Amino acid sequence: QVQLQESGGGSVQSGGSLRLSCAASGYTGGYYMAWFRQAPGKDRLGVAAVDKTDNPIYADSVKGRFTISRDHAENTLYLQINSLKPEDTAMYYCAADSGIGVGSPLGRLEYNYWGQGTQVTVSS
Repeated sequence: QVQLQESGGGSVQSGGSLRLSCAASGYTGGYYMAWFRQAPGKDRLGVAAVDKTDNPIYADSVKGRFTISRDHAENTLYLQINSLKPEDTAMYYCAADSGIGVGSPLGRLEYNYWGQGTQVTVSS
């Protein structure tokens, strides 16, 4: 059983940076892992993922500003967010799954394990 716990969210001004962390318990070494975000009243969308060999995948909307990484020794997934914009305001969720099949690593339905989320609020 995999459990995920996010941290690192907060309130920042536009242009600032944050690093989100997702600490995992249970084996996730060969898993796909991803970050999703959900703004109030909107769908939960994938922003970044790593595949089984830690190759990163990014949504077009965040390329160049978001960096996903995984520390296998710490069993932790990270998301570095730079040049924050008000439209980045959302609850950010970590997700994991052992396989994606033919789906997209950024697809919400591909993941069975989810954290509780960490809030990111960006003011202009």
